[in-house]
Amino acid sequence: MGRPKALLPFAGEPLIAHVVRNLKRIFAEAVVVAAPEQELPSLPAVLVRDEVAFQGPVSGIYHGLKSSTKEVCFVTSCDAPFLNLQLIASLLSQIVDYDVVVPYWQERFQPLHAAYRSSVTALLREQLERGELRPISLYPKVRTREIREDEIRRLDPEGLSFLNMNSPEDYDAALQLWSKKNPISVSIELFGVARLVAKTQWVSLALPQEATLAHVFSALAEQLPALAGRVIDSGGLLSGYTCNINGREFVRAPSAKINSGDKILILSADAGG
Repeated sequence: MGRPKALLPFAGEPLIAHVVRNLKRIFAEAVVVAAPEQELPSLPAVLVRDEVAFQGPVSGIYHGLKSSTKEVCFVTSCDAPFLNLQLIASLLSQIVDYDVVVPYWQERFQPLHAAYRSSVTALLREQLERGELRPISLYPKVRTREIREDEIRRLDPEGLSFLNMNSPEDYDAALQLWSKKNPISVSIELFGVARLVAKTQWVSLALPQEATLAHVFSALAEQLPALAGRVIDSGGLLSGYTCNINGREFVRAPSAKINSGDKILILSADAGG
C-alpha cells in the first residue's frame, strides 16, 4: 500500500476505527492486535501486540484469541470496510459443534473472516514455533465447518465482506464503492454539553440515500454512544437541544431531509442556542 492500512481515511475516520466501530455494533468486546511498534488511534478495544513482528496472520489470530475473554471470537483484518454483520452472526451461530467456521469464497478459504474457538490457541502456538504461518494449516487438525459460496450469497450476494485493500488502486476502488453505497456525507459540530459528553467537537457521518435527521441522530448515537440518553433519544434530540443545518435554520423534526455536504450543528441551551 505504501502507507499503514489501518490509518487510511475511510468514511471520515481511520480505517481501523471504521472496522472496530462496525463490529462493536454486535460485539461487547473487541481486541485489536498490532505490530510491536505500530501506531494506532484511540479505539474502544483491547490493544495487544505481536511478540515477534512479521509472523503473519497466524500470530495475529493467536494473540487475539489469547487476549480475548470469550470462548468464541470472530477474526477479521483491518482492511475490510464492508463487513456484513448478518453473515458474521451466521458464522458464529454455526460454531456450536466446531472449533472453526470459515467461509470458502472464490476457490479459497477466508481465514481472516472466520469464527474460532479460543481453545485452538495451543495449536496456533505450535504452528508459530514450527514456522507454519498459513492459518489454513490449522483446519485439518480441528473440527472445521466450511461455509460454501451458495450459503454466503444468501446474506452477502456480492461477497463484499471479503473485499480488502492491498494497493492504492484497491483503496481508491473501495472509496468509490463506499461513496456509491453511502452517497450522503455530512459533518456534525457539537457545542456545549453535547461536546463535553462526547469529548469531541467534530464528527463525519456517511449516510444512506434519502437520509433524514433521524438517520443523523441514529448514526451519531451509534458512533458516539455517550450521547445516547443524554442528548439523543429514540432517533431525536432530547428537550433542551436543537440543531442547525448549514447555519441557516434551526430544525428539530427527525423527518427533515439531509443533503450530502450539509454541516449540522447540535447545540444545548448553555451554548447560547
